[in-house]
Amino acid sequence: MSENRQRGRRRGPMFQAMTQAFHIFETVLGWAGFAWGDQGLIGAHLPERDAEAVRKRMHQRFPGVVEADAAPPRVAAAEADIRRLLEGEKPDLLDVQIDESRVPEFNRRVYEIARAVPPGETITYGEIATRLGDRLLARDVGAAMGANPWPIVVPCHRVTAAGGKLGGFSARGGQRTKLKLLAIEGAAAAAQGDLFG
Repeated sequence: MSENRQRGRRRGPMFQAMTQAFHIFETVLGWAGFAWGDQGLIGAHLPERDAEAVRKRMHQRFPGVVEADAAPPRVAAAEADIRRLLEGEKPDLLDVQIDESRVPEFNRRVYEIARAVPPGETITYGEIATRLGDRLLARDVGAAMGANPWPIVVPCHRVTAAGGKLGGFSARGGQRTKLKLLAIEGAAAAAQGDLFG
């Protein structure tokens, strides 16, 4: 396990200000959000134009969560990294601590492989399945990606279908959003944008 990944899994006191909270923040693509608990991020929300829409979705996804005026230091650092990524820089986000206790073990294994894919590169559902020991698990990998609570932090947009096809994307905006993120990162798969022009 890399030193970065080990740092990303450490449990630090920065998450103990509240049991669960969320914070929305502005990026070049709009307003995004992070929700966290005592063990790390419990969810992320991709940018939207309207801050109030993000706020509403965070309350829907995490009932009872409270909005924080400011993010704790490590969440604020993750927000800064997301801003940098969406501006075309290449932070790897491996230091972002996520709380995996809410997801099945299979999904955890899928997310660990996906997190290791650097900005600007992609991996297929089948390649992840092969790394898990059975290429026939590709559909299960796709289902895990569709259930990803931390889009961008766990870069499901970097996971594509076989044969150079883009594959699905369950976040708002679907494949257009996936293409936009890949284009920002300079991934070769973003050339498929012509298909949706």
